[in-house]
Amino acid sequence: MARSQQTYSKGEKEKKRLKKREEKQKKKEARKAAAKEKGGGIEFAYVDHNGNLTDTPPDPSLKVEIEAEDIILGIPKKEEGDYEEVDPVRKGKVSFFDSSKGFGFIIDTENNEKYFTHVSGLIDEIVENDRVSFELEKGKKGMNAVRVKKI
Repeated sequence: MARSQQTYSKGEKEKKRLKKREEKQKKKEARKAAAKEKGGGIEFAYVDHNGNLTDTPPDPSLKVEIEAEDIILGIPKKEEGDYEEVDPVRKGKVSFFDSSKGFGFIIDTENNEKYFTHVSGLIDEIVENDRVSFELEKGKKGMNAVRVKKI
């Protein structure tokens, strides 16, 4: 005689699956019943004049008419007076410099930021605690001090 293909664990899994399906169906029916009691309609969300979502309709008296020609797409062009003059030369103090390895660090006096400098970016020879003027340039790992001169 052949044995049944269905094992105990298969039967239990099937029962759990059917029970889960029934529970899901009951929850679905309960939601439908609650929606009928509540009114069954779709609730609306309105956007007020500030762009916020509300459940009350906006007041038509607060509506603002905007002409299509007044809408500017893109970045506005800068006028001559809009530019801010920034001095690219900064001042600082050499906090560390190793002449044998050819690199060091300069601390900016304005914002106390530490900038890396390399011997290739030096105009004058520098040592630790020298006051220097320098310019910043984007490097591989951040901003580097270049065109470094003693003050």
